[in-house]
Parts: sequence; structure tokens; C-alpha cells
Amino acid sequence: MIHRSLTLLILLVLPLIGQAQTKDIEEVKRILIQQSVDWNKGDIDAFMEYYWKSDDLQFIGSGGVIKGWQATLERYRRTYPDRDAMGQLTFDILEVHQLSRKVIMLTGKYTLERKKDRPTGYFILMWKKMKGKWLIVADHTSASE
Repeated sequence: MIHRSLTLLILLVLPLIGQAQTKDIEEVKRILIQQSVDWNKGDIDAFMEYYWKSDDLQFIGSGGVIKGWQATLERYRRTYPDRDAMGQLTFDILEVHQLSRKVIMLTGKYTLERKKDRPTGYFILMWKKMKGKWLIVADHTSASE
């Protein structure tokens, strides 16, 4: 009897776990789309709202490792000082894995359409759910050769 009850409980709970994971992944994808909208408006501050506002935020790019939200914001402002430098950003999501209830890893490709060039590259974002909100806690972005 206990075995039957346990089996029934597992069969009832597993679909709920899957639904929660799907909801979380869709939320992270939605945020990524919103980030591209913010970027394409020229609003780096809004783009950065989805990064963890902490000295422990980690950004890794061609210049090495940057620690902290403020330092990451300053890097974006320095690297993309105006709308021409920012271009039009698009993301292609390649893979998304929910590693736990509160951690998602997303792999993607970015493309910037600008007047003079079209830089592209790949990224891995580590997302963590904190106080009910998904935030980027680590970003490793690299340009394609």
C-alpha cells in the first residue's frame, strides 16, 4: 500500500516539476528578448537591470575578468559609447539547461548589426533566481574570429 501511494505521489509531482522548469526557462528567454529590446533602444541601464547588482557579479570578455555590477556597467558604457557603437543586437539561443530550481545556464550567439561592421560571437549566461527574480550572475562572452 505504501509503495502504491509513493508511486502515485511521484506520478503527480513529476509533471509539476517539469512545468515549473519550463516556466523558468521561458522567463529567462523572455528576459533575454527584453534585454535586446532595451539595447536596441540605446538603454544600457535597462539592459543591466537583469544583471545581479553585486560585487560578486562576474563578466568575462576579451579584456579578461571583470568583477561587480558597477564595473560591468562601466565596461559596457566605455565599449559602447553611442548608438552607432551599440548597433542592433540580436540573440540566438542555442541551449538552455536548468541545473536546479534556482540556477539556469543559457548558451547563445549574439550579432550586432552596425553601419561599418557586423560583430558576432557566443556567450554563456549563468542565471540565478533570487527573491523570485531571475538575474545573470556570470556572463562569459567572446567574439568570433
